[in-house]
Amino acid sequence: MSTATKPSTRLDPSDFLDIASLLSEEELLIRDTVRGFVKDRVLPGIEQWWEEGVFPKEMARELGELGLLGMHLQGYGCAGASAVSYGLACLELEAGDSGFRSFVSVQGSLAMFPIHRYGSEEQKQRWLPGMAKGELVGCFGLTEPDFGSDPAGMRATAKKRGSDWVLNGNKLWITNGGISDLAVVWARAEEGIRGFIVATGSRGYSIRNIHRKVSLRASVTSELILEDVVLPESAALPGVVGLKGPLSCLNEARFGIIWGALGAARACYEAALDYAKTRHQFGKPIGGFQLTQRKLVEMLLEINKGTLLALHLGRMKDEGRIAAPHVSVGKLNNVRAALEIAREARGILGANGITLEYPVMRHMNNLESVFTYEGTNEIHTLAIGEAITGIPAYR
Repeated sequence: MSTATKPSTRLDPSDFLDIASLLSEEELLIRDTVRGFVKDRVLPGIEQWWEEGVFPKEMARELGELGLLGMHLQGYGCAGASAVSYGLACLELEAGDSGFRSFVSVQGSLAMFPIHRYGSEEQKQRWLPGMAKGELVGCFGLTEPDFGSDPAGMRATAKKRGSDWVLNGNKLWITNGGISDLAVVWARAEEGIRGFIVATGSRGYSIRNIHRKVSLRASVTSELILEDVVLPESAALPGVVGLKGPLSCLNEARFGIIWGALGAARACYEAALDYAKTRHQFGKPIGGFQLTQRKLVEMLLEINKGTLLALHLGRMKDEGRIAAPHVSVGKLNNVRAALEIAREARGILGANGITLEYPVMRHMNNLESVFTYEGTNEIHTLAIGEAITGIPAYR
């Protein structure tokens, strides 16, 4: 005969499976530090920033002081944190807003990572310390107006002229573009795709910010315009030729999204849970109705499953065992689940769910972008499909 064991601690609706017990003291400290930063510095202003469509660039230095910029990189002022620690930071930042996680992700994984991995020692010394401090902001120029999921078709060109390079082309949907001090731009050279570090004050380089967005409003999104931008050989990343370069950067950023999406999901779930316990209809809280409880339970299940998946992938990454299709599994599953949670939470809040008084609609709109950027839902599906069948189905 078996007997049920009474839990020794109270069940936490926000961490029902006590996943925190699987984290180290250092990981918990990083999680709690970023959570405190979001509570004190992000949440008080995010409604206004989102409504006005701005990102407070002055907070880049604060993020740098916390060691969050390029935190998973070693040396050059970077924290050298584990993949799990980086993931936890992304989760807590996106619980505030996707714009803040996007800023940190682009700075560290898309702008700093290629310099760190493929740059010369001179390039690393010149750019990385300032970027780690938040004194310099970077962006990543890959996507073009006609080439998103198929970057191999890019039209941007890099042509040799004596000892210099001349870049021409347009890059679109570039996060941080309008507030950047440098751009890591990928262009087609004679020998293949090459990466270049372009100081944003370079002659022929200009940006056009994209306005009237209804998603990721607390994030600057821009078009980069390159018209006969002349760069010295020292601006080219010497360590990589081909799509391996930009795709490896995207894989780093996608890992952060696996965690970040769960932060947005958790914020929506917590808002819906609090609302369900205080909103009365037909003489009792709506949380007392079976349909509402089922919705809340489904949210809890997906958040806990997604967090366990993210943690497992993080441990694999720290052990050097993770592959790109593994990252696709996490991105595909967790962003899809987070978006459904946000939509369900909006329904629980009713009309109140569409206002900025609650975070749900803001997160839901943001997640619509997260669902398609850094690899669409369809592309990650096909990446996993190719991994299990051995047959590419992109064309």
